[in-house]
Amino acid sequence: MRRHSFAIGEYYHIYNHGVETRNIFDEPDDTDRFLQSMQFFNTIKPIGSLYEFSFEKKGAPSKSQWLVELIAYCLNPNHFHIIFKELRHGGISELMKRIGIGYTLYFNTKNKRKGALFRGRFKSKHISDNDYLLHTSAYVNLNNRVHQLGDPISKLVQSSWDEYVTGQKGRCGKSVILGQFTKPKDYEKFALESLELSLERKQEDKEYKALMFD
Repeated sequence: MRRHSFAIGEYYHIYNHGVETRNIFDEPDDTDRFLQSMQFFNTIKPIGSLYEFSFEKKGAPSKSQWLVELIAYCLNPNHFHIIFKELRHGGISELMKRIGIGYTLYFNTKNKRKGALFRGRFKSKHISDNDYLLHTSAYVNLNNRVHQLGDPISKLVQSSWDEYVTGQKGRCGKSVILGQFTKPKDYEKFALESLELSLERKQEDKEYKALMFD
C-alpha cells in the first residue's frame, strides 16, 4: 500500500511479485528484456514497443530525457526490487506503467498466456534518509541472498551487485552510494555486514521486517 506521493529528488524502493507468486522471469532473456524496458522506456517521449524501437536503431535515451535515475536493482524469478530517484513529476509511476504493460505483453506473447502477470500495482517505500538509503541499497543489491536463491535458480537472477563491487560503469547511478566509501571494497564489506544484520533483525523484529522485507 502506498501512503506517499513521489517527489522530485527523492529516492524510493520499488518492488512487486508475480501474480499468485508465479515466476515473472523464466530465463535470462526475460531478465534482459526487463532491464531493456527500464532503460528504453525511461524517457519523456514514449517510444512504443521495444520491438518496433529496435528497427529504428536509436541509442538509449540521454540523461536529460530520463524520468528517473536507476540506483540499484535485483530481479529474482518471481519478484523484483529496484531503487529509483524521481527526476520528473510522475516519472516513477509512468515508467512502471510502461514496463508493466510492455513486459507483460512480451511475456504473455512468448508463453501463450493471458491475463495479469504482476500482483496488482507496484509497491513503493520512500527512502527518507541517507542511512536508510545505504542499507536499502545493500538489501536490494543482495536480495537474492536474502531469499537464499542458489543454483540453479541463481542463473535467473540479475542484480546491480557486480556493478557496485567492481565500481565499473553500468546501468546504475552509483555515486550517491559509492561516493560515501573510499573504494568499492569498502562498500562490499558494509553491504555484506548490513545484510547479515538485516537477516538477524528479520527474525527478531516484526516492525523491521515490515519495513524492509517483501
